[in-house]
Amino acid sequence: MSNFWNERFATKEYVYGTAPNQFFSEELEKLSPGKLVLPGEGEGRNAVFAARMGWQVTAFDSSSEGQKKAEQLAARQQVELDYRIDSYDSIELQTESFDCLALIYTHMPPANRQAYHHKLSSYLKKGGTLILEGFSKAQIQNNTGGPKNVDMLFSKEELQADFAGFSSLKISEAEVELDEGEFHQGTAHIIRLVAVK
Repeated sequence: MSNFWNERFATKEYVYGTAPNQFFSEELEKLSPGKLVLPGEGEGRNAVFAARMGWQVTAFDSSSEGQKKAEQLAARQQVELDYRIDSYDSIELQTESFDCLALIYTHMPPANRQAYHHKLSSYLKKGGTLILEGFSKAQIQNNTGGPKNVDMLFSKEELQADFAGFSSLKISEAEVELDEGEFHQGTAHIIRLVAVK
């Protein structure tokens, strides 16, 4: 999979843009800066935004090309990131050590999704916040971004089950106009979640 992402990110342009995801930035601004973990962070747009707001950011991705561009973006914005090359399988972080976990378009193989969501949730402190935005299953009809396998797209029921242990959970579905670089462009069906552990 890292080969796919290395090829996608091996361009001069930032293929998902350099501005943060809108929902992520709006929700993050409601929180006091602390420690944030960003899995599947790609080219670093969300990590750099958070670091500029005063968050201590740990990010990881399987793509070395993504890491390179994230570090260039961070240098331009004069912020520091702890950006690692790692996978959902091999990442090892301290349990209950982060104030916020953000899953922004982190679509996973369906057989592993729940296990990965549980593993990533374990890094969040009690009282910590989860922010998630991704494509809902209805997005399979569109050509505006996301996996072409409907089982990799999210449903409310799946996410409710994956994060059932959280003390509060708000999920909404929406049709939005995406404008996030070359690969998230146009009308899209998305799902958004904010949860407190």
